[in-house]
Amino acid sequence: MTTTQFIQQTDTPSATLAETATATELGTLVPIQAAYPSFDRAAMTQILDGDQVAIRQRVRALLATPAFAYEFIPDTDRYRDKIMTWCKILATAGLGAVAYPQAYGGQADMAQHLAIMETLSYHDLSLVIKFGVQFGLFGGSIHLLGTATHHQQYLPAAGDLSLPGAFAMTELGHGSNVRDIETTAHYDPTTEEFIIHTPSESARKEYIGNAARHGQLATVFAQLAINGAHYGVHAFLVPIRTANGEPMPGVRIADSGEKMGLNGVDNGRLWFDQVRVPRTALLNRFADVTPEGEYQSPIAGEAKRFFTMIGTLIAGRVGIAGSALSAAKSGLTIAIRYAAKRRQFGNAGQPETLLLDYQTHQRRLMPLLANTYALDFALKHLVQRFIARSETDMREVETLAAGLKAFSSWNTTRTLQVGREACGGQGYLAENRFAALKADTDIFTTFEGDNTVLMQLVAKSCLADFKQQFSDLTLRSMVRYMSTQASQTAVVYNPLLTRKSDEAHLHDSNFHLAAFHYREQRLVASLSRRLRARLDQGMESQAAMNECQDHLVNLAQAYVERVILEQFVHGIAGVDDPALRAVLKHLCDLYALYHLEQHKGWYLEAGYFDGNKTKAIRRQVDKLCYVISRDAVALVDAFAIPAQCLAAPIAMQKEE
Repeated sequence: MTTTQFIQQTDTPSATLAETATATELGTLVPIQAAYPSFDRAAMTQILDGDQVAIRQRVRALLATPAFAYEFIPDTDRYRDKIMTWCKILATAGLGAVAYPQAYGGQADMAQHLAIMETLSYHDLSLVIKFGVQFGLFGGSIHLLGTATHHQQYLPAAGDLSLPGAFAMTELGHGSNVRDIETTAHYDPTTEEFIIHTPSESARKEYIGNAARHGQLATVFAQLAINGAHYGVHAFLVPIRTANGEPMPGVRIADSGEKMGLNGVDNGRLWFDQVRVPRTALLNRFADVTPEGEYQSPIAGEAKRFFTMIGTLIAGRVGIAGSALSAAKSGLTIAIRYAAKRRQFGNAGQPETLLLDYQTHQRRLMPLLANTYALDFALKHLVQRFIARSETDMREVETLAAGLKAFSSWNTTRTLQVGREACGGQGYLAENRFAALKADTDIFTTFEGDNTVLMQLVAKSCLADFKQQFSDLTLRSMVRYMSTQASQTAVVYNPLLTRKSDEAHLHDSNFHLAAFHYREQRLVASLSRRLRARLDQGMESQAAMNECQDHLVNLAQAYVERVILEQFVHGIAGVDDPALRAVLKHLCDLYALYHLEQHKGWYLEAGYFDGNKTKAIRRQVDKLCYVISRDAVALVDAFAIPAQCLAAPIAMQKEE
């Protein structure tokens, strides 16, 4: 029986989740609920849209207009012009400046800006990156690092795109290591100018969006020096091109050339040969230089100034994490819709079996669907924390942004590869979008910080928190802490718990959270011991860290997975509709159990699980994959991706 035939013969929902679970136990097949899911799809969309429903709907409506018809453009120059045209439409609609103060054409709403970027990411990703460079990085640096004079002079033009700009931080020899970039900015008090210079080839600004074709002004990060004294990295506004498109004197520009993807973005290289800019070109929110050359800053210490300045720019990581998630949603929607209509093999004389009815197909796609929903809740939490951040919790927010950006972009890379394979040869056709999605998002694992580097930063933050716990403990609280640890260890290694494998226990969120917490806490404690042993032997801290890098990354992964689970559990608790809550709980259980299954070797080595328990977890993962597959089409439809954005022919038709 086809899905179409099933719908025609039924005027009530095909099966509730409870009935589906019963059918699973009986080994029978329940048809995929393409027409009658167990929940209200529009209500699920409302949950996913969160508190930015209005702006998301507005962007979707704009993307559905003929002006934004998705097209594959192999000619790079024409492609870049098309992306610029789309950006101008968005700017004219007032969407580019929403994060800027109202006095300069905006709404002072960073949450809206991030929601716009996330929704635009259902469309061409070159558009998203161009949008992010212009309004987020370039305009955002002026807004967040500059003062009123810079705001008045530049923000309105940045917001309406009459002043295309670039964000020149990355250098050839210092990708993620911004603190040690080589570009210099020497102050000349006789002319009250800064002299921007590229001292070596490794100091050239590399991979700079908007530089190769459209940018006229760049925020350039350089090492400030005054009369031989060095003050660290600062940001300067440097004209790079005239309104007619000619490079400014002393500025050399080169195109970065064809890339794996995102060729609608005009990435370029920049060199500066003793380029002079006025003293007011320094973005001086955190530091200034008097006409006479006196350095002034309310922040004592070069390191603190640097991290304060960089900390204001973490919106880029938050944006990339959300953009990556949208790309994963697009890929999953294409793969799952295709799997719900494509048939392959079957019993003689019977209709061939739907791809989505094969266990291997469910095992491929359903954990990724669970990851996607889990990340949606976690990233909403990140945005809320980022918007409400204060100086006291800034490091925690930065850690969260780094970890979730890495997890989200890695998850997208995997999701798109698995989704492409799940669509077979059809997934390999350019018209079905996987080629562009894979090519365009591959760099997301490097954008805004290399993921492996970011995960090490996350782990170091976890270590700092662990160290802080002990430095704050009095003798009495230390005894209490050790007593608690002993008590927890006794619980952990209780044979009844390590072997407990009944279904109610395995679906208990308290069990999931305890297991995730235990892995994170044990990893941070064992990493601390490993590092301490090396330091006690006289090893330099950098060398000690280098010998424990695998441990660092594993700890960071445990931290991020735990945060995501916590936010998913917390989010579900706030859902009132029982049908929505039920399907979300299934997704949450699958997220938790799948990751426990992925780390079963670690849990077995730690004695936290025994072999029978890991087998029971595997069986529950199989069951959940099946149960969720019955609602999979509706779950991806709830993403509400406009058909014009999705564009893949194999995803346009749900029925044969």
